This record gives sequence, C-alpha cells and structure tokens, in this order.
Amino acid sequence: MKFNTKVIHGGQHHEKVTGAVMTPVFQTSTYVQTSPGKPVGDYEYSRAANPTRQALEDALASIENGARGLAFASGLAATDCLLRMFKAGDEIIAMDDLYGGTYRLFTRLYKDSGIKFHFVDMNDLEKFQSLINENTKLVWVETPTNPLMKLADIAEIAKITKKHNLLFAVDNTFATPYLQKPLDLGADIVMHSATKYLGGHSDVIAGALIIKDKELGDELHFKQFATGGTLGPMDSYLVLRGIKTLHLRVQRHCENGMKVAQFLSNHPKVATVYYPGLPSHPFHDIAKKQMSDFGGMVSFTFKSGKKEDAISFLEKVKVFTLAESLGGVESLANHPALMTHASIPEDKRLEVGITDDLVRLSTGVEDIEDLLADLEQAFK
Repeated sequence: MKFNTKVIHGGQHHEKVTGAVMTPVFQTSTYVQTSPGKPVGDYEYSRAANPTRQALEDALASIENGARGLAFASGLAATDCLLRMFKAGDEIIAMDDLYGGTYRLFTRLYKDSGIKFHFVDMNDLEKFQSLINENTKLVWVETPTNPLMKLADIAEIAKITKKHNLLFAVDNTFATPYLQKPLDLGADIVMHSATKYLGGHSDVIAGALIIKDKELGDELHFKQFATGGTLGPMDSYLVLRGIKTLHLRVQRHCENGMKVAQFLSNHPKVATVYYPGLPSHPFHDIAKKQMSDFGGMVSFTFKSGKKEDAISFLEKVKVFTLAESLGGVESLANHPALMTHASIPEDKRLEVGITDDLVRLSTGVEDIEDLLADLEQAFK
C-alpha cells in the first residue's frame, strides 16, 4: 500500500462479530476464560492487550514501516519505557536540542540511575563519534527539533550506530511518517508524542514506539506490560481516528507553515526565522534529503531581542491560540522559555539558542489569509 492508503487501511480489519467498519472502543479491563488460563480469544487483561489499542498499534507499525507498534499513555511514558532497557553504567548520547520534557526525564528522573547522558550537536559527527565507548548503548535524536528546528542526518548517524552496534532512536513527532520515515533511513526505534500530529485534534494525550525488529519490540512490550504505561481504549480510538486523516492534515500544515515562514522572513520586526523549508535554514539540504516536505512548525525571534516583545505578541494573537502543545488542526503559539522548555536551566537554554524572545508557532489548517492577518495585527 502507498502511504495515503496505509493511514486508512494499514494493519486494520473489520470487526469480526458485528462487521463494524470502524474499530469499536472495547471499554473492558478483562476477558472471559473457558477454563483457568484458557481465554476465549487472544485477550486476557487490558494492560497486556486490548483490541482497540491493538488496532492502533498495528496502524502505527504500518505507517512507520515497523515490525511492532506500542501505544502509551504519553510520549514521555514511551520514552521512559525505552530507557528501562538500560542499567547503571550504560551511556546514552542525545541531541543537544530536545523537547523540555525529554531533557527533564533524562537529567532529573534518571540522574540517580547510574545511566550517563551526553548531549551533543548531532551535526558534528566527529564530536558525536568521540563520545562513543564500550558503555554506549543508545543514540537519541529529535529531528526536526523542538523548538529550533535543527535537523540531524538520520542516514549518516545510522551508519555510525550500525558500525558500533548501538540502538538508534528517533523522535519523529514534528515530521510525522507522512514526511519522514526514520526506520527506512536506518533507525531502530521511532518515538512519537501521538498527542500532536498523529492525534491531530488536541483532544488526547498519547505516545508511541515503533520498532523495526520484532524481538526488540516484544521485549519493549513486556516492559510496557510490566510497568503499566499503556494507552486506554478510548484514547486509542481517538489516535486511530486521527491517523486516518494524517496525510490530509499534514499537507495543509506544510502549505500554511511555508507561507507563515515566508511572511515572518519579510517582517521588519523579525530577526531570525527557524523553518527547514527556507533556503536560508542551515539544515535545508538535510531536510530536502530526508523529508518529503517541511512541516507546520515555525519559530522566530525579534530584532529587538526583548522578552517583552515576545510576550506582547503572544498576548495579542486571536486566531492563533496561546497554549502549550502543537500539531492540532488549530494554530497554536508558544513561548518556549516560559512554557514548554521552562524545565531546562536558563544557561542550557541559552547555550542551544532558546532565547527569551523566541516564539514557536504550530500552524494549523485554517485559511492562510486569516493566519497572516492575525500575525500582522499581533506585531502592532
């Protein structure tokens, strides 16, 4: 199947008993057994498996070209499950520009675990390779990154991880499988905050892991089952429904994102625009190489460099909504330093370029004329 067909039919089956075309919400915790240890079907307890969640997990595997998909209660729950693969003494190399929640998980929740985390610019492959040693187990990359839209060359990094027999995980939240397929480029694991583009309607919190190797997928499923960070059936249904329109939504996100980025690039009050679709973007060539389009996320700074200007702008938007999160059909505006990345220490934020005048926009699927008019009035 081609991608636009996969999002609707990939891994999906009509419900056996009623013939329902759409996957029902199996709102049940347990399943009948004919004799002790002999369930009627394939299900015993919904923490281990649930038919609605299974349909979502099969869809996730299909659209990312993986062997197994796993659905979690959040993106951070998915990331935490992967981290449980490692023990004291192991080392993980991560990209230096990360979602604030991921950084918090790595540096605060796991700080006493004995696992050592290194943060590096993944475009400096020489420096990245210098950090690899016999204790290195995982390489974690986010591309494009949140909020500075940095990119990393997945295929080039995969060559290095394969050479050293390391696991390679990619947070594909911003790009989605519609634009970028990390497993096809050499990664072993893909993570999504399914809250964002996969769900697509700002009405669910969910996460996902998609694994290339079935054996590794089975091991991660056991850890998910044993620790309990699974996604409920209603939430699974909402993400599954969202995936069915992923291709339609993301295409409009890309169209609007490009026009917003071009508008900002020509605005007299804007200093820098971070959008991989612009030829001026430092990683534009990588984006063209590994993405089919450039997405709907745009960040920018003010020529004044003042935090007050960013706050004033955000207080004035009307069509854009000032709120955390991204990837919904509605356009959202965000101040990373005070909102999504507030958990990162100020010196670390400034080190990677997250300044107090930085604004992040998640362009929705509204009419572009309304979005541009809203941005224009907010600058006044």
